[in-house]
Amino acid sequence: MKASLKFVGGVFLVAMMFFSYLAWEYYGRIYAANVDLNQSSVEFYIKSNWTYDSVTNALVDQQIITDKVGFEWVAQQKKYPELVKPGRYLIFDGMSNNKLINLLRSGEQKPLKVVVRSVRNKSQLAAQVSSYIEADSAQIMQKLTDPNFCSKYGFTTTSIFTLFVPNTYEFYWNTSAEEFIERMAREYKRFWTDERKTKARNVGLTQSEVSVLASIVQSEQGAHPDERDDVAGLYLNRLRKGMKLESDPTLIHALGDYSIKRVLNVHKQVDSPYNTYQNTGLPPGPIMLPELSSLDAVLNASKHNYIFMCAKEDFSGYHNFAVSYSEHINNAKRYQRELNKRKIYR
Repeated sequence: MKASLKFVGGVFLVAMMFFSYLAWEYYGRIYAANVDLNQSSVEFYIKSNWTYDSVTNALVDQQIITDKVGFEWVAQQKKYPELVKPGRYLIFDGMSNNKLINLLRSGEQKPLKVVVRSVRNKSQLAAQVSSYIEADSAQIMQKLTDPNFCSKYGFTTTSIFTLFVPNTYEFYWNTSAEEFIERMAREYKRFWTDERKTKARNVGLTQSEVSVLASIVQSEQGAHPDERDDVAGLYLNRLRKGMKLESDPTLIHALGDYSIKRVLNVHKQVDSPYNTYQNTGLPPGPIMLPELSSLDAVLNASKHNYIFMCAKEDFSGYHNFAVSYSEHINNAKRYQRELNKRKIYR
């Protein structure tokens, strides 16, 4: 009888030890640290076409987790293989499988700041934005060059460039090309308040035309925003008089040679709708993405009688403005003499 009791007691003790081991093993798999980094945190990207296996393999390949088997066991218990969500996740050193899988299952991402800058063309815009979000530059360009897609927003493939307002925006990393443009369309509507629309009508321009003129104004006066309203007023005066804008930056844009520092008569012969020495009115699209201050400079353009301007000969970045052609010629001669003195011939 005693021997039987000892045997039962021994079996019970072994069973208790075994279940204690299993409990400890399960606890370790679930709650023990499985993220071992050489830094406090790391950004982990799950692409939109990734499967559960893609995620697991990436965690191992990027040396984020140390125990793949333990991660997979917990993932199966929490049904993560059916709940993979793309995105950019911030993973911290020392995280357990439980915390890591809860994070990835939740889809809870940290948004990032996307800076839309004053770039020169759609290709540069696409390249810039694709460096932040999942959509690549080819996908963004495909949308911006699709007439049917652009027409949904009321633009052509040329005027669609005016949809974008340079600023800093928050996006989730797994943003598609279409989602990015849709968000920019909302920001465009937010910028174009009733007050700004009224001002555009008052200066005789459409919203897209404001952007086109603002791009020229900013190209002419990139150094000193405080002079942009004067430059805008000058170009509006020329437009109202039916005069050609004769803007050097539009020639440089047409030629595609941004190293030009001195525009010559030969440059004025380029055959392009952006040649404002040959064509009257505004070019078909902006020559760069204008900043908010440049857009507002056009909407709040100075009222004056100037129709000519020339860079100041002191190379301060400001301009000499003139009402008469003779006065302008004198200003231009002073500037050209200084160019020659500094040996700037192109």
